[in-house]
Amino acid sequence: MNTVTVYSTPTCHFCHMAKDFFKEHNVAFTDFNVAEDNEKRQEMIKKSGQMGVPVILINNDIIVGFNKPKIVELLGIKE
Repeated sequence: MNTVTVYSTPTCHFCHMAKDFFKEHNVAFTDFNVAEDNEKRQEMIKKSGQMGVPVILINNDIIVGFNKPKIVELLGIKE
């Protein structure tokens, strides 16, 4: 089973797109609101080197932004 983590903010359009995509494909994920959680924001920056969201972790792979083709590839989703 894949481990999916999303670092996001409530006002980020691409964050919503990513989370909606996961829901549509029944992919369980953990969501951290980095606008409110400073500890998780620092964790995101340390892991990705990025301050922009979304930052998505699928197992040990880091995706910055809503890169649908890469997400589909990593999760083996057939569209």
